[in-house]
Amino acid sequence: MSESFRSAASATVPGQRGFDYLIVGAGFAGSVLAERLARELDQRVLIIDKRPHIGGNAYDRHDDAGVLIHPYGPHIFHTNSADIFEYLSRFTEWRPYQHRVLASVDGQMVPMPINLDTVNRLYGLSLTAFEMEKFLESLAEKKDTVRTSEDVVVSKVGRDLYNKFFRGYTRKQWGLDPSELDASVTARVPTRTNRDDRYFSDTYQAMPLHGYTRMFERMLDHPNIKIMLATDYRDVVDLLPWRHMVYTGPIDAFFQHKHGKLPYRSLQFRHVTLPQEQFQPVGTVNYPNDYSYTRISEFKHITGQKHPSTSVVYEYPCAEGDPYYPVPRPENAELYRRYEAEAETLENVTFVGRLATYKYYNMDQVVGQALATFKRLAQRHAQQQASAA
Repeated sequence: MSESFRSAASATVPGQRGFDYLIVGAGFAGSVLAERLARELDQRVLIIDKRPHIGGNAYDRHDDAGVLIHPYGPHIFHTNSADIFEYLSRFTEWRPYQHRVLASVDGQMVPMPINLDTVNRLYGLSLTAFEMEKFLESLAEKKDTVRTSEDVVVSKVGRDLYNKFFRGYTRKQWGLDPSELDASVTARVPTRTNRDDRYFSDTYQAMPLHGYTRMFERMLDHPNIKIMLATDYRDVVDLLPWRHMVYTGPIDAFFQHKHGKLPYRSLQFRHVTLPQEQFQPVGTVNYPNDYSYTRISEFKHITGQKHPSTSVVYEYPCAEGDPYYPVPRPENAELYRRYEAEAETLENVTFVGRLATYKYYNMDQVVGQALATFKRLAQRHAQQQASAA
């Protein structure tokens, strides 16, 4: 692998400058770095993606009825970072949107994350916020050490709410019991003692006004950026002149799985267009205990589009397929560290993004990682310029 990378990096084409950067993957990580490198450092960038579109999993398009959908499941933007929000605002206007989720539990649709209304409806109570805190304390199973996702939940809300909301959903989503997963999985979901029914509490919650794809198109609209779609980078990596690679795909695939395959969780999507204006009362409804799918999302809630038809997507987690989620378990983290050690020996390849760094990142976290990576690459560029002077 490293031999072919050295030969590709040193390849030359008479009379042609070639590419300063070859970026594998046109999702958030690759697109943000392409834009920064091209615009700020005047670098020539080639982006290659095996899919026939830009935007990665955040890509959106109109279905046959004209409803704007997210083919790879709903992508809700939220962040607490003013810098990240400001950066993306250069490429899109925003539509304010606060995502709300209901869970189908015990024959009722109740707010998720668990809040005061959730508990009062499920148990036929009329608790106040103060009483809710005491109620949860009475249910909680105290743990000396919180290691697993099960520990996180039962230590906060007890066994009954854990079984109603988390255990079945997690088993479907990950193919593992919460007791087998790192605490980080369920720690992402808060429990509230008030009536706040927003799924996220971030400072900035909004959707790109004209969709993610339009935002990516504006981000990549620069004369220094060339895009090659529906292409496996391995088919062309030795044929093109480039100096440095940014790789955003699965790190184990980059090294041809030499230490073994890293486990990733995948998803299958069933999109349905319906001849009615609305299908469900909120953007997403979770089904933690019923059916083989985990949730149903309705895109018009999320995009704000007005249309006589509506489009929904059913999500079915699975073990095989495109890699979506790194599986957070200690043995997987140990295997990743072996690949990470290999990656650190490659001077002309930088690994960025959820799959390349085997981290369960939100979209804004990937943007933040890409912007931080750009700063490091810019420093390196400045040092090289100074050495050449």
